[in-house]
Amino acid sequence: MITSKQRAYLRKIAHDLEPIFQIGKDGITDELLKGISQALNKRELVKVHILESALLDTKTACNDAAARLGAEPVQAIGNKFILYRESEDEKYRKIELKRVK
Repeated sequence: MITSKQRAYLRKIAHDLEPIFQIGKDGITDELLKGISQALNKRELVKVHILESALLDTKTACNDAAARLGAEPVQAIGNKFILYRESEDEKYRKIELKRVK
């Protein structure tokens, strides 16, 4: 569980990120989750775009994806959401949340 200050720090970092995944009419599939998981291992912070054809609620989709991936939901606003998960591989760990106070 991350604190509100850590969440604000992650939102600041993610502001300039472009979405690298899109959720379409098929919704949240196992293949999509596999891709997001791989991206989280390399980047730690991922922004996802939900297309209008998906007919999903952004917050619900964000919480569902986070729960299934073992990630933290950072922000769900409009038709985009941000997920954070510390990388399993130490060489890809770039975000330090412990120093955020």
